[in-house]
Amino acid sequence: MKKYEVFLIDADGTLFDYDMAEESALKIMFRKYQFSYEENVRIKYREINQEVWDSFEKGQIPKSEMQVLRFNQLFDALKIESDPKKFNEEYLVELGKGSFLIDGAFELCKSISDNNCKAYIVTNGISTTQKARLENSIIKPYIAKLFVSEEIGFQKPNALYFEYVFSHIPYVDKSKMIIIGDSLSADIAGGINAGIDSCWFNKFDTENNTDIAPTYEIKSLKELYKLIV
Repeated sequence: MKKYEVFLIDADGTLFDYDMAEESALKIMFRKYQFSYEENVRIKYREINQEVWDSFEKGQIPKSEMQVLRFNQLFDALKIESDPKKFNEEYLVELGKGSFLIDGAFELCKSISDNNCKAYIVTNGISTTQKARLENSIIKPYIAKLFVSEEIGFQKPNALYFEYVFSHIPYVDKSKMIIIGDSLSADIAGGINAGIDSCWFNKFDTENNTDIAPTYEIKSLKELYKLIV
């Protein structure tokens, strides 16, 4: 295996346990609004959220519309009367408090820093949420910079997103860079478009039925230690 100096790491599902943060935020919000919360609520929300998020990543709808649409559809499905825009705004605040980490994330970020390498977060997530989550997290001292697509104007896997990232970090040859993420379509395809190596964090051992081929595939973040210079 090669050794790398710059690690571009996805946020949700790679460093941060988004599922746990999502469940916590949903429970808090439904309790606050005195709506009945059962497991079917979370299942339905995830189904709707994935559909609208896919549309966003394909460039079919803007992020602002996507955020409200998911709760609009959820409330319709659950026959709830509420303002989806206001609910979403408050939900994002709660989501930003959920700095739960994936197993091994802290150790990985610290190891990268301790070995004089750089770790950058590259995410398509919502800016306010991602900033709050990082600010509240114990990995913050080990992250050199956070790059959010919402602020850049392009999103993974667009090569222009990565051009922006490369232009805002100290120069390192692309052969010394790698992107790590749990999404084949955003992270791994993004790495291919950017001309850098990629590592698919396939923690659920999902079969790759696409033509997107990562340089490496891992099931645990601990497997990445051997890639650090």
